Amino acid sequence: MKKVLLIMVAVLGMAFAANAQDNLGVRLGTGSYGHGAELSWQHALGDNNRLELDLGFNGLFNNTNAYQFINLTGVYQWHWYIADKFGWYVGPGATIGIFPDADKSFGIAVGGQIGIDYELPIPLQLSLDARPMWNFLGAYNGFGWGACLGIRYMF
Repeated sequence: MKKVLLIMVAVLGMAFAANAQDNLGVRLGTGSYGHGAELSWQHALGDNNRLELDLGFNGLFNNTNAYQFINLTGVYQWHWYIADKFGWYVGPGATIGIFPDADKSFGIAVGGQIGIDYELPIPLQLSLDARPMWNFLGAYNGFGWGACLGIRYMF
């Protein structure tokens, strides 16, 4: 488990080193694995496209140890502005991770993300989104989802 977590942190760290219009922050929410938090990074790929990578610690605030999940999620997003500094986005994504307390198995899921975001007058972005995923490997198989509030600093 330590090796998997180290690899996930290294991948996310390399992503933070990239130079471009970036947003860095946290996503807080709930979903199939209970309440959790994710370190979140968004990288602009053009006028209307971006990549989001999230290092998540889901289910860590549950009353039980069931379905705790440490994961790395990547989502490709198409982004459109509805009004000045207020937009919406949608895109496909995938998750890999580990269930450290269930059976130490790996989890793999595919799905997507849809949400809205708002850029405040200060360099902060707020977002609210849903992320439906189909888990096909791991301690929890089947459909899962999460809804999160994101707070990111805009570089």
